Amino acid sequence: MGKCINHPDRETSLLCMKYNLYLCEECIACRDPAIYCKYRTSCPIWFMDNRGGSKIDDRPEDTGIILDTSKPVI
Repeated sequence: MGKCINHPDRETSLLCMKYNLYLCEECIACRDPAIYCKYRTSCPIWFMDNRGGSKIDDRPEDTGIILDTSKPVI
């Protein structure tokens, strides 16, 4: 955990490994989206910024439906 670079009063776990800085959910954005980053494939900031929603809680809710994958679909 670290402090957001723009909001030092906020604790966050979202770390930009390229620049070694923390961003809170309000500030989440890739700093150089057009420039190569070797960490991009595992970067939560990149994925959260590019999916259109910046909040962790924007994920779809679990419906509780359990699929039976033991039988083939015909």
